[in-house]
Amino acid sequence: MLRTSTHPTRRPRHLYRTRSVALWILAAVCANATAQTAPRATEMPSVTVAAKANTNPVEKSYRKMLKGMDLFEREHGMAPLATLRFKLLPRKPGTNMDTVTLAVVGDSVDYTVPIATNDHTFALPRDGLAFDEDAQVVPNRRKLTMTWRTDIHTPGLPPNTRRLGDLRLECKVGMEAGLISSSTTLLGRLTSAVFDTPAYCDKPEPHYLFFADKPLRSVALVDGARRQLWAFDALYAQAQSEVAQPDNLTTCDCEMLLDRTFILPLGDRSWPDDSLVQFEYTGDDPAAGSR
Repeated sequence: MLRTSTHPTRRPRHLYRTRSVALWILAAVCANATAQTAPRATEMPSVTVAAKANTNPVEKSYRKMLKGMDLFEREHGMAPLATLRFKLLPRKPGTNMDTVTLAVVGDSVDYTVPIATNDHTFALPRDGLAFDEDAQVVPNRRKLTMTWRTDIHTPGLPPNTRRLGDLRLECKVGMEAGLISSSTTLLGRLTSAVFDTPAYCDKPEPHYLFFADKPLRSVALVDGARRQLWAFDALYAQAQSEVAQPDNLTTCDCEMLLDRTFILPLGDRSWPDDSLVQFEYTGDDPAAGSR
């Protein structure tokens, strides 16, 4: 059940953030005092929402995510049977996604958002007060340790397949919601346009990075009798590009999911929305084909 914090008087946002910094400094001093005797943690400690002590979260704008939800409603015809959820994904080694918590935090708004334990997805509630307060959607993880995507699935598809219209809409909603957490300065030409508008998804070959459920061997597009095996260069964040090189992977939110990464010709309308995207995973039996 969602809850909203109450306060006798509403404090200005700058005082709220000043309190957060003060709490962080106090926590740092305490940690430093015991650093000589306490073992070093292998994973960042979770930060409680009440303490607001995580001063470097991978937070997102509630308003922008709501704009993404509005776009989904306007263009629902691209995936008429699907629902919209958002998905959290690891970006750095050692990031435990099973202990991630999520909160919507504003000047007076403060409540947790349930995350599905099986796939780390969540639905964001519509909240006029959170919108008015320009709230943030805040996980208890530091910047660059995890990333975000939209999750739009038409039910009833064959195993190891996705629907192209679903993925087109995932791109548009993700762009509108501001979910991509890589820097254009660092990523260079691969994603130089990813931070523009949802119209970027209509380009013939946008470099919007999707992540499959498991490491990929191949990706194929299928529309009736037409089948095209997608080029290897469309996998693994374009394996030959400068982004996929070891020294540059830390600048891409595909760092932990490189072997699951693929791009698609989203703007090529010769492939209708009902086209299927078929995945063959590295653990599959090649003789059996896509399952």
